[in-house]
Formats: sequence, C-alpha cells, structure tokens
Amino acid sequence: MAGWAPPRLDDFILTDKLGSGTYATVYKAYRKRNTREVVAIKCVGKKSLNKVSVENLLTEIEILKTVHHPHILELKDFQWDRDHIFLITEYCAGGDLSRFIRTRRILPEKVAQIFLQQLASALKFLHEKNISHLDLKPQNILLSNLDRPHLKLADFGFAQHMTSRDENQSLRGSPLYMAPEMVCSRHYDARVDLWSVGVILYEALFGRAPFASRSFSELEEKIRSVRTIELPARPRVSPECRDLLQRLLERDPDQRISFPDFFNHSFVDLEHMPCAESLEKAASLVVKAVEKDGAGEHSAALTLYCRAMEYFIPALHYETDVSRKEVIRSKVRQYISRAEELKVLVSSSNKTLLLQDMSFRELLKEMSQDKPRLFAALDVASAAVLKDEEGMAADALDLYQQSLGELILMLSAEQAGRRRELLHAEVQTLMKRAEFLKEQMKTSDWKCESLGQEMLSESVRSSCSVQ
Repeated sequence: MAGWAPPRLDDFILTDKLGSGTYATVYKAYRKRNTREVVAIKCVGKKSLNKVSVENLLTEIEILKTVHHPHILELKDFQWDRDHIFLITEYCAGGDLSRFIRTRRILPEKVAQIFLQQLASALKFLHEKNISHLDLKPQNILLSNLDRPHLKLADFGFAQHMTSRDENQSLRGSPLYMAPEMVCSRHYDARVDLWSVGVILYEALFGRAPFASRSFSELEEKIRSVRTIELPARPRVSPECRDLLQRLLERDPDQRISFPDFFNHSFVDLEHMPCAESLEKAASLVVKAVEKDGAGEHSAALTLYCRAMEYFIPALHYETDVSRKEVIRSKVRQYISRAEELKVLVSSSNKTLLLQDMSFRELLKEMSQDKPRLFAALDVASAAVLKDEEGMAADALDLYQQSLGELILMLSAEQAGRRRELLHAEVQTLMKRAEFLKEQMKTSDWKCESLGQEMLSESVRSSCSVQ
C-alpha cells in the first residue's frame, strides 16, 4: 500500500509485515548494532487497546518472560513509546503450522509425530508450571527455520494459570479448535488444551479439522453434538496414532486422556525425543550390548543393540556438527550390521526351539481338554507359530501377544504338576519368540525414523519455497 511504513523503534530496523491480529501487527526486524540479529517484533497500538486487550498483552508478556524452553517462542525484550508497545521475540523463518499444512495438504504420519512430540514437550513444561495455553491452533505454532525445523509455541494472550475450575469463565480461543465444554458449559479446565492437540493432529493427518464447517452455525451444531468423532479411513494411520486421536478427541473431559497418560503415550514417546542426553544413553546401552555379545549371549545383545538404536537415531537428528554427525552415522551403520547378524543367529535358535516344543505344545493341548479357555489360548499360539513360519512377523507377533495374555493368567492359577511345568515352558518359549519379533521389527523402524526426519526437512523446504 502506497505510503505505508512500519513503526520506528530505536536499535531496530522493521521490515516485512509477517501478520496481524486483533490488536497487534508482527514485523520482521534487524538489530542495528553488532550482530544484525534477525528478530520478530509484535507492535501493539495503544489506541487500539481496550481492557481485555491490555489484560491479554500483560498475560503474554508475563508468561513469556518466565518460560524458557526450546519449543516455546523466546521473548527477548519488550519496549514502549508514546504510541506503541513492542514485544521483541525470536524470528521463525518457517512461518506457521497452518500455512505449512495447507501447502502440503496432509502430513505423513512420521512428520506429524515429530511435530507432536515437540508440541508435547512444550506442553509438559507448561503443565508442570500449571500454565494452560487455551488457544492452541496451527496459527499459533511457528516453524523455527528451514534446516532443522522446530515447532515454537507462541501467542500466549489467552493463557492463564489454571489450578482449579473457575465459575462463569469467559469464552476463549478459536471455535474450530475449542473443546466442546468451552462452548457448551463455559466451565472448563486445563484439559481443553488436550482436545486442541487432538484437533491439530487430526488436521495435520487428514487435511481438515474434525469440525470443519461452511458457517458458524454449522460449526456450533457440530460442537454441541454428542456424536463420537469418527476418524477417516484414509489415509491409514497406525493403531497407536488412532488410539491417541480417539482419546484426545473425547467430548467428555472426564473421559478424555489425562495429561500424564498423554505425555507417556507410545505415539508421543517423549522418552526418545532428540535431546542432548540421547547420545549418552545410546552409548551406555551399546557398552552393555558389546559385553553380552562378547560373552555369546546373542539374544540379550540384540535386545540391547535395539534399545541403543532407539536413542542413536534421535542423537543423529539432534547433532548439528557435520563431522560429529558422520561419526555417529558410521557407528550406527556398524551396530545395525551387527544386529542384523545377531537376528539371523537368534532367529535360527528361536525357530529350532519352537519346532522342538511343537510336540510338547500338542501334548499340553491334549492335557487341557477339560479347560476350554486354556485350549483356545494354545490354539492361538499354534496359529502364531504358523504365521511366524510363513514370515508374517506382524501377524505372528499379534497372535503371540494374544495367546500370552491368556496363558500367563492360566499359569498363575495352575496347580503344581506336569501340566504346569509344560505350560511354564510354553510361556517362556513364546515370550522369547515374541520379544525377538519385536526387535526384528524395530530394525526396519530405525529406517522409518530416519526417513521421517528427512521427510520433515524436505517438507519444510518445499513449503517455504512455495510460500
């Protein structure tokens, strides 16, 4: 627009307009002195401020001043003059998550999982400080840069400390991402953030929010409905991802997944998030793996190599130095190669054991004619062995776990005697084989983990080049 110019601020040169909201405009800026550091500056016109805007702004300043986390936008400083209040924050070159999803249409599950992991770590940090965001949406989640994309949670204007339910709470946030209790009862607590996480994950995976509507009245009707949120059949998502989505998108907050269960969920997997300690944890496990390997304890060594890899892959993604990264990558290739050799040795040993125990399994079934439940569980075990022999590892593992769930219960109730001895041996054999198949499947997951990070970097580059 002709004649347009950003506000003036000592020590900074304000340039491109990055976005605007109800009471603020955000600019890209450069620090004039020394480093020519790039920052983002949120400019709030004092004339536009009403009481609510002042409260929101003060809340944002107060929260950002006190929180320091790699996945929360850093507030570097704040200033003011006669006409404006300025919040000076770190600059995020990758834009926001909303634009990123819109450009890509949908995100691969591995990419969505990496983003979710980063968002969950920020929320865990806030939760421990009793802070709720209350306006979680893709527009308030920024991408830090193009080379090593990190999510940065921003816009804390609605956030507040929530230690108990407040009566007559005001309606906060964006309707598309609001938990139903915010609209329906106006009585809510910190669990509304978990619903919003579910909506964001749903949108990332399926390209639209679950309550996407053509009008506000249609949106409100969907929010007030009591119908269960249905997940689209396509694209297919993993059972762990589906489970988390269904538990996050539970309309009744008392039935919704809790914060501890969310942070500990297998799809979130914060334990294996890339961090400074990843390499140390991996190295510690490898030392133990090499010891077991040298002692000829191949099965134990394979398990330890696999557990080490669950930290090595994150360590690779965390490392920024090119030469150190290549050293880690070389070690990873070496350990994967040894793990593959051990898989052959352990698989051969396990299969021999399975075949040797086949006659004992049939004998045990003959001895269990009077216990239909035990007989049925042994039938499932036999089906698992058949799937295993056919090379259908995932199906076999599922059947092994089903049968073991029943057989372990039966074993605890079985009286001393020959049948108990055979049942105990059967449980041990099936558990060894099930554990082996888990490790076997993990080796292919390592490649998927690497692929997920490569897809993430490529997605960000592609997204920003389109922008």
